[in-house]
Amino acid sequence: MRDFWALLQKNTIFGAKYKKMKYLLCLILFVVESMGVEAQKKNASYEQYIKQYNALAVQHQKKYHIPASITLAQGILESGAGQSKLAKSNNHFGIKCGSSWKGKRVYHDDDKRNECFRAYNSVEDSYEDHSQLLANGPRYAGLFKLNPTDYRGWAKGLQTSGYATDKAYANSLIKIIEDYELYLFDSGKASRSSTSKEKQEKKEEKPKKLTQEQKELQENPNRPVQNSQGLRYVYVIDNDNLERIAKDTGFTPQELMKFNEILDDFPLQKGDKIYLGKKKSKAYKPYYDHVVQIGESMHSISQKYGVKIKSLYKLNKKKEDYVPTEGDVLKLR
Repeated sequence: MRDFWALLQKNTIFGAKYKKMKYLLCLILFVVESMGVEAQKKNASYEQYIKQYNALAVQHQKKYHIPASITLAQGILESGAGQSKLAKSNNHFGIKCGSSWKGKRVYHDDDKRNECFRAYNSVEDSYEDHSQLLANGPRYAGLFKLNPTDYRGWAKGLQTSGYATDKAYANSLIKIIEDYELYLFDSGKASRSSTSKEKQEKKEEKPKKLTQEQKELQENPNRPVQNSQGLRYVYVIDNDNLERIAKDTGFTPQELMKFNEILDDFPLQKGDKIYLGKKKSKAYKPYYDHVVQIGESMHSISQKYGVKIKSLYKLNKKKEDYVPTEGDVLKLR
């Protein structure tokens, strides 16, 4: 590469412009490499699994009222996206034999050595058995009282009900669901014409100052604006969405997406905070750290304290594949 640039510099035709060319070529290489890094953030086996089984998960949601996002996330997590040894016996949900199981069996080390797991004739049989286990199991009855789009509640409930012993189980499910936008399958929006990221890229710039109209809208008693340590936000109410919040506050949905680091169609739940400006690089005093709870993600923690997700990772020296585990202590400033 050095010889190439030296040749350009000596050449009478290109010599005068080689510095500019070098800059432009380096810029192109940087963009290409950045695109490659961005692409690597997605696990190809996860994406293939989602493509292959999303229709089956949606089918089971309609039949059993289990969120498709939960089914897909559990399938990915329990079967290594269909690549694990257990998945070779078509067991995609880590279901053990139990005293009532009369079907095929395989043995693998888990919590104990050489434990008995169910084996199936097909992946479809595994999905069916998983759905029936949840639908007919008394320990999971409370989950079916939740809103079908409440994947956070489902993930937390599965862990507290004893589906798995891993302390990071619920939070791992939530991370997969949010990273791969599996919540779109719960609401039937997965077939939208353009992706959430494409819509987000069409975002508008935030006005430097609030207009009089925005000020008047934000004085609306039905949507009171909270102000804490310079962070302004509103709370999500029943049957809410970004379009309605944007209309009430004078911002555009794209601006709210940017402020809150979410994509279009991100499911909102009553009580969630929606910020009306950029979040901070660290939490305000007296919040110095946070003890992770079941059902939390880096995004939900960032929303709780008004800290940018990128800053939260940086403060704790964590990579983007980190899953906050129950009991972990995260620095906030």
